[in-house]
Amino acid sequence: MGRGDKKTKKGKIFKGSFGKSRPANPVKKAAPKKDAAKKDAK
Repeated sequence: MGRGDKKTKKGKIFKGSFGKSRPANPVKKAAPKKDAAKKDAK
């Protein structure tokens, strides 16, 4: 497991590929937006 291993994040960074362990668009954690809280308060 290292740079040559295509299944690990480090290996995908080395290869320049994307997949399950290194998504192209990282999934953001669901956090409440600041703007939404202001709109509800009105």
